[in-house]
Amino acid sequence: MTFRAVEVLKQADVILAEDTRTSSHLLRHFSIGKPLQAHHKFNEHQTLQQIINRLLSGQTIAMISDAGTPGICDAGFLLVRECVTKGIEVECLPGATALIPAVVISGFPCDRFCFEGFLPAKKGRQKRWAELAEETRTIVIYESPHKLLKTLSELKKYFGGERKIAVSRELTKLHEETVRGTIAEQLEIWNERQTVKGEIVLTVEGRQT
Repeated sequence: MTFRAVEVLKQADVILAEDTRTSSHLLRHFSIGKPLQAHHKFNEHQTLQQIINRLLSGQTIAMISDAGTPGICDAGFLLVRECVTKGIEVECLPGATALIPAVVISGFPCDRFCFEGFLPAKKGRQKRWAELAEETRTIVIYESPHKLLKTLSELKKYFGGERKIAVSRELTKLHEETVRGTIAEQLEIWNERQTVKGEIVLTVEGRQT
């Protein structure tokens, strides 16, 4: 937490949080006594207009997420878009996000890269793999731990086993870890682990021209 972030949260009329139970611990730590309101991907459509009305009335509203940055594979985009449409000023305070550290520590070129977030679960997934196999920039993909082996298997199918990849887990957190190697090697490594915990970031070497 930066000093500026603490001050912004202390000055807000209400704080939107992905999980109010998790965020309450953070606010108590910094002695921030502002009211919390749940705002996440499952309710953001329903709460959007009510939040906009409060902003239009002159209130200051802050948004935080459990991990990462709001709007980047988290709730936030809909609200920001509506604020821009309504002429409401929006500020973004840079904070922890797994994307940039994953690219930097991968060892792959990071002057230009392709961020995919979470790939489609079903419809369009195979087509996207085929397109990404031709991508020459470094590729960054988010994945959940229970889908890691499936995704690595699909990477091997479309990219080949020798393409290099860095698998990062729990980035910017206490137990962060990055394992580097070829796709084939990563399949063996992670298959031997009985359990995989934490959010995963896959940073894949671009196709060599």
